[in-house]
Amino acid sequence: MVQIAHQRSRGIFSALAAIAIVSAIAGATPVAAQEKVRVALPTKTYYPTIVAETALRQKLFEKEGISAELTVYRGGAEAFEAVAAGAADLTLGSTAIVAAGIRKGVKTKAISGAGLGYNGWFLMVKADSKIKDVSELEGKKVGITSAGSASDILARWTLAEKKAKFTAVPLGGGGLVPNLLSGNVDAIVLYSPLSFKVLQDKSVRTLIDYGTEVPQHLSGVWIAPDKLIDEKPAVIQKINNALFGAMIWLQANRPEAIKIIAEIDEIPPAIAEAELDGNILKLSATGEMKPEWIQRGLDMAKLVGMTDLAPAADIYTDKFKAVPTKR
Repeated sequence: MVQIAHQRSRGIFSALAAIAIVSAIAGATPVAAQEKVRVALPTKTYYPTIVAETALRQKLFEKEGISAELTVYRGGAEAFEAVAAGAADLTLGSTAIVAAGIRKGVKTKAISGAGLGYNGWFLMVKADSKIKDVSELEGKKVGITSAGSASDILARWTLAEKKAKFTAVPLGGGGLVPNLLSGNVDAIVLYSPLSFKVLQDKSVRTLIDYGTEVPQHLSGVWIAPDKLIDEKPAVIQKINNALFGAMIWLQANRPEAIKIIAEIDEIPPAIAEAELDGNILKLSATGEMKPEWIQRGLDMAKLVGMTDLAPAADIYTDKFKAVPTKR
């Protein structure tokens, strides 16, 4: 089962500070002799936890001849820091965090693609709001989780794409919905499964579905240190097999998948079902990584000031193909 180290956070921009202090990765020994794989998960209520926990419960790691230890961290920056410091062998993060890390001497690569966009993310207003179009947010306040976070990236994408000049207000994940409903902000950028919850209770309306409007790109990749990739490529292949075996299982076993999502995310089955359909089933089932998808991910990160990034060609390897492990 998942070991919870900290509570949720979705910021990625703070990763730059973390990267600066963990450049000792080159000397770390990533995997113990018994082939135990330590997986750092960015947060509990997030799709990589669902995928990795499913692989564990269905004994897919075990069938590949490896054991897996799952630990949930406070956010993507902290999970990446664990990999960089040699405390974990794998995590899920953005292409930008890999690219920024390389510039700081932290040698990791994306080994497979996971998220193909911002499925389950929406720009939302209250159900009774007079705002009917994004253009009407001119001069208004839009809630985000924190500066540099995925919600900040999407808010800035909206500013650039829709030409609406609003003010982004950091509220933290737990503050988004309450501040919207109380009228402290005029709109929020919200993520799943919380977005599906408020949609189901009809307390909000959607202005933008970012999953459909933002161009397809790799918003999430599985990341491993170069040392493990170079010295134990067979282990990387086994990890990929187990993770994508879990994706196939989630797609093929709907009732059980809903039960797992509801249990891990601590949400009602109806919302878990929406999370499955609106997010989990839209994840990559092959791990494919196209150069243009990676470049778009880096371009999105530049919207929040992440400019010192390694080129797309340097941040991933395509030599590992997913051969899903069957239950």
